[in-house]
Amino acid sequence: MQKENARSPWTWVPTLYFTQALPYIIVMNLLGTMFTARGIDNDRMAFYTQMLYLPWVIKPLWSPIVDMIRTKRLWTVGMQLVVALALAFAGAMMTHPNYFLISIGVMWIIAIASSTHDIAADGFYILGLPQHQQAAFVGVRSTFFRLGMIVGGGLMAKFAGALVRITGDAGYGWSVTFFVLAALLFAASAYHLFMLPRPAADRPVVESGSMFQEFFDTFISFFKKKDILLILGFILTYRLGESQLLAMAKPFLMHAPAKGGLGMSVEDVGMAYGTIGVIGLTIGGLLGGYLISQRGLKRCLWLMVFATHVPDLIFVYMATTMPQNFYFISACLAVEQFGYGFGFTAMLLYMIMIADGEHKTAHYAICTGLMALGMMVPGMYSGRIQEYLGYQHFFIYVILMTIPAFIMAALVKIDPEFGKKAPTHV
Repeated sequence: MQKENARSPWTWVPTLYFTQALPYIIVMNLLGTMFTARGIDNDRMAFYTQMLYLPWVIKPLWSPIVDMIRTKRLWTVGMQLVVALALAFAGAMMTHPNYFLISIGVMWIIAIASSTHDIAADGFYILGLPQHQQAAFVGVRSTFFRLGMIVGGGLMAKFAGALVRITGDAGYGWSVTFFVLAALLFAASAYHLFMLPRPAADRPVVESGSMFQEFFDTFISFFKKKDILLILGFILTYRLGESQLLAMAKPFLMHAPAKGGLGMSVEDVGMAYGTIGVIGLTIGGLLGGYLISQRGLKRCLWLMVFATHVPDLIFVYMATTMPQNFYFISACLAVEQFGYGFGFTAMLLYMIMIADGEHKTAHYAICTGLMALGMMVPGMYSGRIQEYLGYQHFFIYVILMTIPAFIMAALVKIDPEFGKKAPTHV
């Protein structure tokens, strides 16, 4: 047991967060790419795909159950297996005439399993590492999460696009793509069954007494936190603009110039946005995690808020000038995504800070659920707003939607030492 507990984080943190990214990026990104490529309009595509955020919003309702029943390790491996089975079924249904409705139904199962996996995996991360390692490995977990995004959202989109182009059969191309993704999840669940450590702290929070009382006490204790209104305001508004930009980025890149888009192919979008862009996102996340570990979250906050939101102006520029050079577009996306990755580490560490206490897993899940709510509701209606405004005016509107994040950053309270790596004593 001691050997298990002493296992290096490098043997499990990278693979855990790579795996965590796959179902999330499939639901939130690859699905929209597929629907856009297969002719689904922006309003319907955005509404149904962004509604799939709901399991991440309401996951705090079952996060105490994950806390109270069995171990985070078991939940983590189990949910990876569920996602693998669901992806295999989705692959089998891609050639069905009603693939759209079937896909949405299967993605609900994947979203619920993935959000439950997030609760367990994030709780396992917090329980398995001391605070200074949590801060130091934020960049690592973000990096491998982004690599999972590259594979699940970028390379798989390019793979599907190539299959469709070669075979001329969209159903077959996307079916094979989902079977490959299912195989990745099966392999990950098998690996983690043997390789995840067994920290002593990973045990049910409640071993006796009233589960329901503990369930409600967990929620009440969160909303009794000091400055809860500032906490809620910061979490809900930090990604308000980005939530709507993300929902419409792929359609903007893929739609024909006559519709205000850049007319890129699925393969080019998979490479430019899903791969090169995510590499920028990854580098930004690594740098952000390192900087916070050296200087603390409070001293980095304003830099990260600006880095998150100001690069959104790149989409205003592209919608105005309509560039057609693949490499130039890729560079623009890399810069925008670098800023987003760099700035988002502030939100990750802020939520870890807020979750600190007896119910770390459940409280962190509440934080991420609130963040998902701030993404879901604006994103659901972004397609309708875009169709009304057009892409250029829509991206200007997105810039205006970032203003609340700056206001909340000026008001929020952060421990000056939080996130800073503890000094080494010789």
